[in-house]
Amino acid sequence: MNAIALPRWALAVPPLAVLVLAFGWGKTDLGPFLLPLVCLALGGAVVAAVHHAEVVAHRVGEPFGTLILAVAVTVIEVALIVTLMTSGGEKAATLARDTVFAAIMITCNGIVGIALLVGALRHRVQDFRAHASGSAFAVVLALVTFSLVLPTFTTSSPGATFSGAQLAFAGVASLVMYGIFVFVQTVRHRDYFLPKVDRTPDDHADAPATRTALISLGLLLVCLVAVVGLAKTVSPTLERAVEAAGAPLSLVGVLIALLVLAPETVAAVRAALRDRLQVSLNLALGSALATIGLTIPAIAVASIWIGGPLVLGLGGKEMVLLALTGAVGTLTLVSGRATVLQGAVHLMVFSSFLFLAVTP
Repeated sequence: MNAIALPRWALAVPPLAVLVLAFGWGKTDLGPFLLPLVCLALGGAVVAAVHHAEVVAHRVGEPFGTLILAVAVTVIEVALIVTLMTSGGEKAATLARDTVFAAIMITCNGIVGIALLVGALRHRVQDFRAHASGSAFAVVLALVTFSLVLPTFTTSSPGATFSGAQLAFAGVASLVMYGIFVFVQTVRHRDYFLPKVDRTPDDHADAPATRTALISLGLLLVCLVAVVGLAKTVSPTLERAVEAAGAPLSLVGVLIALLVLAPETVAAVRAALRDRLQVSLNLALGSALATIGLTIPAIAVASIWIGGPLVLGLGGKEMVLLALTGAVGTLTLVSGRATVLQGAVHLMVFSSFLFLAVTP
């Protein structure tokens, strides 16, 4: 990381990605020329977002850096979800549920799994703070159970839905719990979420100037807007490809979630390779918490304008995967040490989620 000035490519990629987004926005058929350009811009925006997030994180310190990236991505993602829901359509009823569940599986199994695996392959065994990551995972499990499991069993409204009062309570509870977690992470027990072992040479370099950090913060937001917008732009092409393959349309939501969460994935892997697994876990679990803590309140407010039912309750298959995620995640985080075995198990659960999304 350059602590003095930003490299030219990091300054050029964000506006170029937005320019490509402007050309492709609203087009249902990107064509043979624009589709590769959109994919290239999407990949460049992801890499640039990670770079600028690291610049900001080096300036403000952990865990603020990971929190900024997680919240920024989630806010933009929530805005996209609410926009799609208010536009109506038969898929609007389950859009929030499918997106939140996909994000939970990607963050708690995909990102955690690959970070554990690549980190252990390089460093054999990696240490992290079990009390910090375990408490964050406990909040994730509590919120996802209340928001996505209980609606299947409530009786105040038909189907896997909440009544108006129940949805309002779920929105307030999610927001309050996420606020308490952020307070604990950044103020009350900030030291719990710092890397247990710090062997990264870059951390001892001079921090970037305030002006450089502010520029990177602005460009980070531009990159994230480009990532989400380009993911939405390429979604019609993905939908046609999924239909041609005979896979269920719900797979499109999973693919879009994978694209949107790509910046966190790359940043988590880079941190794990530097023997900073705690940063990787902060990113993964922080993203999961932000997704629930911000999406549920947003759709609770948006439901005032959204016509038709809002299905939040998971089906039996998804509940089994969620229960397995809870059990495996608890056993992984309770030890405070990770090897390739834990990473492989999480990736197996994530692979099962992807496989069943293709062949339900």
